Amino acid sequence: MQFVDILIALLPALFWGSVVLINVFVGGGPYNQIRGTTLGALIVGIVLLLMGRAEFDNLTVIIVGLISGALWAFGQGNQLRSINLIGVSKTMPISTGMQLVGTTLFSAIFLGEWSTGVQVTMGIIAMILLVTGIALTSLRAKNEGTSNDPEFKKAMLILIISTVGYVGYVVIGDIFGVSGTDALFFQSVGMAIGGFLLSMKHETNIKSTALNLIPGVVWAIGNLFMFYSQPKVGVATSFSLSQLLVIVSTLGGIFLLGEKKDKRQMVGIWSGIVLIIVAAFILGNLK
Repeated sequence: MQFVDILIALLPALFWGSVVLINVFVGGGPYNQIRGTTLGALIVGIVLLLMGRAEFDNLTVIIVGLISGALWAFGQGNQLRSINLIGVSKTMPISTGMQLVGTTLFSAIFLGEWSTGVQVTMGIIAMILLVTGIALTSLRAKNEGTSNDPEFKKAMLILIISTVGYVGYVVIGDIFGVSGTDALFFQSVGMAIGGFLLSMKHETNIKSTALNLIPGVVWAIGNLFMFYSQPKVGVATSFSLSQLLVIVSTLGGIFLLGEKKDKRQMVGIWSGIVLIIVAAFILGNLK
């Protein structure tokens, strides 16, 4: 494993962590954002198709790809709805933690990934770290009243729904034995279909949707770096490093998008991020 391989393995975190920052920066609201993002991913998918990176002789790959892409769109669209309510810096650590909890529990319970006592013990420790990290990143400001409680509670419900989509997107390939690289084009089609279905009953406009093509392309490029890095550094390391996206998105929300946090919240966010990342590395090495 060379230093340059580690640098490449860090690129998915940089690209994926930047997606929601670009979404918020270009604006347009969650429905323009999800429609544009999924169409941007489809553009990269079409490029892969033209390069001969898609095969149509395996119906399972096609169906799983379409479904997993639609599930990703469902997860991402609802994550963007939460961001619209409570911001990037509050949404992303919670969302990342929930996704790790969900995918880990599903894999452990239904796919039998925790087969030894050591794995169970380390997995439970990681779960505790994740829950604690989520709680710390959710700390309210000292002077924050109760008026925002309904918005926060609504965002939490939306994030739970979002997590169902993300978990489905991650585990469906494992369930049916479909490689992510084989399904990339079909995933992008599923994403575009999912993005259209999520936004079809809401007002969108061409300009905002077009601007949100950018984060979709960025996400897809990050995905390609992920698949490139896995053979170089291993699945566990690649997965763990990709979860550093939470640092990019959270700190980007604070310092680039200007989301205000007091000292207490900053301590909670930093502490929570550290716990979530430690848990991600533990879980990555249980794979």
